[in-house]
Amino acid sequence: MKKPMSIKLTSLNLLAGILALTLLGCEQKHDDGWLGYGEGDFVYVAAPQAGWVTEMAVERGKIVHRGDLLFVLDDTQQQAGRDQAQAALAQARASLTQERSNLTYASTELSRQDSLARAGAGTPTQRDQARTQYQQSRARVAQLQAQINQMTASLGGAAYSLSQRRIVAQTEGPVQDIYFRQGEYVPAATPVVSILPPANVYARFFVPETEMAKVHLGQKVRVTCDGCK
Repeated sequence: MKKPMSIKLTSLNLLAGILALTLLGCEQKHDDGWLGYGEGDFVYVAAPQAGWVTEMAVERGKIVHRGDLLFVLDDTQQQAGRDQAQAALAQARASLTQERSNLTYASTELSRQDSLARAGAGTPTQRDQARTQYQQSRARVAQLQAQINQMTASLGGAAYSLSQRRIVAQTEGPVQDIYFRQGEYVPAATPVVSILPPANVYARFFVPETEMAKVHLGQKVRVTCDGCK
């Protein structure tokens, strides 16, 4: 029975060949070592939305860092949605400005009618009409403000949707593979690029059961592989 052990490595070359590992600090020297292999946990980068690839900013083997542009999807629909949300918000804000002016006038008129009523002048009908106009205008201001808040949130969502058409790296490492090219249609949540962060590279080797007693947690090993310096 063989029991596997894994250690992290910093060299990406270990993925290319068979590994030979030897314990350091043991009383007995193992000339043949133990066989194993290199492996890595890839990061698969996908877009949250479907679309046509309009630009591929990386190639296989390129080292990318956090924030680097990886690829771009067509954003015509998203730009239209953002522009529409901006126009609707601007119109609502203009309506709010006008309605606030109306509210100021209605408040002044209601105060004037109240003064006339206290002086025994004016008519109840005019006073009731002024109060109704004031209440309606105040309700309209509150309604427009609520609409603006909702439109602002919608604009934020549209802007975020547009930003997701430009996919940037959230990790660093060499680009291992590219699954779609410029001009191809990518379904949502489908990997387009794979990256291998250096921290995700491992050496996996197998210790014979007869030597398990000599292996301890944290013990150093020497790693060699075919084709490595």
